[in-house]
Amino acid sequence: MKLTFIGADHEVTGSCHCLEVGGKHILVDYGMEQGVNTFENAKLPVDEACIDYVFLTHAHVDHSGLLPLLYAKGFRGQVFATDASADLCEIMLRDCAHIQAMEAEWKNRKAKRSTGMEKVEPVYTMEDAEGLIRRIVPCHYDTVIDVCEGVKIRFTDIGHLLGSASIEVWLTEGESSKKIVFSGDIGNKDKPLLKHPRYTEEADYVVMESTYGDRLHGVDHPDYAQELAKIIQETLDKGGNVVIPSFAVGRTQEILYYIRKIKADGLVKGHGVFPVYVDSPMAVRATSIFQENKAECFGEEALELVHQGINPISFPGLKLSITSDESKAINFEDTPKVIISASGMCEAGRIRHHLKHNLWRPESTVLFVGYQSIGTLGRAIVEGAKEVKLFGEPIEIRARIAKLAGLSGHADKNGLLDWVLAFKEKPRKVFVVHGEDSVCNSFVECLMVEHGIKAYAPYSGTVFNLATGKLEYEAEPIAVKKREKTASGVYARLLAAGQRLLAIIKRSEGSSNKDLAKFADQVTTICDKWET
Repeated sequence: MKLTFIGADHEVTGSCHCLEVGGKHILVDYGMEQGVNTFENAKLPVDEACIDYVFLTHAHVDHSGLLPLLYAKGFRGQVFATDASADLCEIMLRDCAHIQAMEAEWKNRKAKRSTGMEKVEPVYTMEDAEGLIRRIVPCHYDTVIDVCEGVKIRFTDIGHLLGSASIEVWLTEGESSKKIVFSGDIGNKDKPLLKHPRYTEEADYVVMESTYGDRLHGVDHPDYAQELAKIIQETLDKGGNVVIPSFAVGRTQEILYYIRKIKADGLVKGHGVFPVYVDSPMAVRATSIFQENKAECFGEEALELVHQGINPISFPGLKLSITSDESKAINFEDTPKVIISASGMCEAGRIRHHLKHNLWRPESTVLFVGYQSIGTLGRAIVEGAKEVKLFGEPIEIRARIAKLAGLSGHADKNGLLDWVLAFKEKPRKVFVVHGEDSVCNSFVECLMVEHGIKAYAPYSGTVFNLATGKLEYEAEPIAVKKREKTASGVYARLLAAGQRLLAIIKRSEGSSNKDLAKFADQVTTICDKWET
C-alpha cells in the first residue's frame, strides 16, 4: 500500500500521484506542465498500460491534460470523474489534441525552411483523446463508489471549477485499511457561480494543494463588478480594447457573470450596449456545459437568478466567436470592446493574436484575472516586461497592464487552513503539493509550527508506505536537464502496443492452461513473423 509522488511537487502544474494497493496501480490526476518546469519529474512506477484506474479531481489541463498520452501508451482502464468533469473533459481533451496537432504542424512548416530540424510529432492525437474519453466513468458527488476489491472513493464538491472535487479514497490490503484524501484544487469562497468548498472530516493521510499557501487575496468581499466596471469604463473612454486572457473553463464564465451584472446595473456609462467577445470555441462550449450542470454545481447567488428566469452568464452585446475568420475580424472592428480569450497564461491559442494587436496600444488594457505560472508569457507581462515576442515579431508593451486582485479560483492561505483544520482529528500526515518551491516549504512550516500538524512537502519520486506510515524513499530535487530523445510517430505506437501486450500477459496469470497456451501461441506467431 504505497503512495508515489510524480507531478506538481514543489511546482504548481502537472499534478500526478500514484497509489499502489492489492496489485492495482491507480493515478490521481495526470496533468500537463505549464510554464517553466523547475524540477525533473520521476517516471511512473509502472508502464502506462499497467495502470488500472485514474481518479480525476477536475478537468483543468494541469490535472487532466496528459490523460490521452496515457491512452496512447496503452492504458485501457477506467477514469473516474464527476459528471460535470466528464462533460468538460470531452471538450478540453479534444481541444488539447487539436492544439498539439496545430503546434506540430506549425513547427514542421518552420522546419522545412531550416536545416537539421527533425519532424515534430504531436504529443498525442485526436484518436487518443477520443479513446480516453470513452474510458471516463461519470460519478455523482457524495456517493461512495466501489472501484474494485479493496478500493472505494467518494467525490466532494471543492468549489474550484464546475465539477471539481476532493477525493476520499478508502484502501484495504490484507489486514490494513487506510483513508487518504486528495484535496484537488481548493476553491475560493464566496464565488458567485459555484458553491463554497465542502470540508471532509476524517482522514489518515491528506495530500493538499498550496498554490496560494503564502498569501492572502485581500479584501474579504471585494466588489469585483465595480472594479471591472471601472477598468472597462476608463479603457472604452480612451477608445481602446479591454483584452482579458482567461481560462476557457471557469474563469471565462465568472467574468461573464460580472459583466452581466455591470450591464444590468448600468455601471459603464456612455458606451451603450458595448460589445463583449468570447473568442474561444472551447469557452463557448464550456459555457453551455455550465448551464447544463447548474442544478448540481451552481451556488445560491447564481441559482437565484436562474429561478428568476435570468441567465447569469448571458447579456445584450455578448458575441461568441467560433471560426478563425470570426476571430480575425475582431481586431479589424474599430468599436471599443471587451475581448475574452484563451489561454489564461497566454501560452497558446487566440489570445496571442489579440495581444499582438493590442499590447502596443497605450489606449488598450490587458487585464489578468488568474494565476500566471513562472515562465509563461502572462507572467512576463504581469512582472513588467517592456517587450515580448509574438509570432516571431517583437512587440513593445505600451498598453495598461492590470490585475483583478483576488479574483482566483484557488483558496488563499486562510482558505487552505480552513479546509485542513476542518478535519475532526489531525491527520497522521499532510503532504503539501501543487505550489511553488518556496510556497510549499512555507506552508509546511505554518502547519507544523502554528497548528501542530505533521506536514511534509515531497519532491517527485518520493515513496510513502501508507500501511506502515513511513517513507520508503525520500527523493531529492533534481533540476531539469535536457530532455532525452524519445520515440515518436508510428514507432511510439508500436512501443505502446508492446506495453499493452505485456500488461495483458501479466493480468492473464491464473487463467486456464488452455487459454494461456493459445495466447502464447498467438504471441509466438507474431514474433516469428517479424523475426524472419
